[in-house]
Amino acid sequence: MDIIAEIRSSLADEWLPAIYESKVRPQRTRSVHIDVAERANLAEIQYTLLGIELKVGKRRFACPDLATGRYMRVFARIGVCDFAIPYDITKISVVADELETSWQRSCVLIAELTRKDTEQVKTRAGNKLVKTIRAEIATIGAGDAMPEFNRLTKQRCG
Repeated sequence: MDIIAEIRSSLADEWLPAIYESKVRPQRTRSVHIDVAERANLAEIQYTLLGIELKVGKRRFACPDLATGRYMRVFARIGVCDFAIPYDITKISVVADELETSWQRSCVLIAELTRKDTEQVKTRAGNKLVKTIRAEIATIGAGDAMPEFNRLTKQRCG
């Protein structure tokens, strides 16, 4: 059985693209673009005098808060440039927890399934995991730049 298919079936509803599709995209979201390489990246959150930043390689992206930084870090790690982020800031932290947990569990499963293999096979499997997740998220899409607000307002006349 294919390693990626085994990880996907093992995680089931906790597979990263499944969480993104079922818990992020149905919400009111806005799309975000970060200019990162489409590969596995080292992404870290940094606390600066100007606030919180996400550092990916030599690039830095300002984040309004820690939850948003954690959320963006998941996508930066797998090289996704365009993704949706919940418009309601109170929901970002919960989804970021689930996405980070899914990513960590995927990494642990890759390590377990390739335990007896060479470093080259382990690296190839990790790269294939990142590429598969990135492709599935791209298929789901990032949505609109700004959410729609379909509310009728009443204007009061003099």
